[in-house]
Amino acid sequence: MPEAPLVLPFTDERCRDVDLTGGKGASLASMTANGLPVPPGFVITSAAFTDAVDGEALLAHLKNRDLEAARAVVAATQPPREQIREAYEQLPAGCSVAVRSSACAEDSSDASYAGQQETYLFVESFDEVMDKVVECWLSFFSERALFYREHKGDLDDIQMAVVVQQMVDATKAGVMFTVDPVNHRRDRVVIEAAFGIGENVVSGEVTPDYYTLDRKGALKKAKVVAEQVMAESELADLVKLGLHLAELNGGPQDIEWAYDDTGLYMLQSRPVTTM
Repeated sequence: MPEAPLVLPFTDERCRDVDLTGGKGASLASMTANGLPVPPGFVITSAAFTDAVDGEALLAHLKNRDLEAARAVVAATQPPREQIREAYEQLPAGCSVAVRSSACAEDSSDASYAGQQETYLFVESFDEVMDKVVECWLSFFSERALFYREHKGDLDDIQMAVVVQQMVDATKAGVMFTVDPVNHRRDRVVIEAAFGIGENVVSGEVTPDYYTLDRKGALKKAKVVAEQVMAESELADLVKLGLHLAELNGGPQDIEWAYDDTGLYMLQSRPVTTM
């Protein structure tokens, strides 16, 4: 059998393999393959972690509930430096990147790991990327993440990938649900939007505008906080892309998106797990 790749760009079809690149990585690769506007990036695969880490020692510590010792094993693990450098140098010169954890059991229809592992934004240098990759690996072995895995999956699951992606310097951003998950309506699309980067919305730091639209993109209801964030034409564009993604994925999606000065980008798509 050929050895599993340690680093894969979104454009490589192997990047769509969830076991290699996790929920986020596979989703971004699949969106890229389908011609959606996705900022360029690459994935440090789950094979890179299992290849580099002392797996026996790690699993033994986890079994003994010695989280400190398990984290020490992970902290000492070196990501594949040269392969990451090669992929990093393919990104637009001088761009800052987001470094995001991508668990291989994550974003499946029965387990959404959203918020369980770390994300680092506006990472400016290659050395910082290397540090943040290890921080992402470590976040998979926090008390909270282990507690979640124990209840949702399997403690022996040490499969985790890390996504490195060009940052969108967003003027406005947010989330979109291709159904209304609160009112359980499949004929509605819900969009939350705020000025600046989407992390502000996801983390609850700002109160976003809240828009409800029909599946043709017509605005049905808007709760605007101060100055309206979204033009109706932008909302209609989002609905169109969102429903296209839902169709490609065969079910309702929870999508992170952002606008910068050049236009609209899709940053993530995962199944809605509450319908």
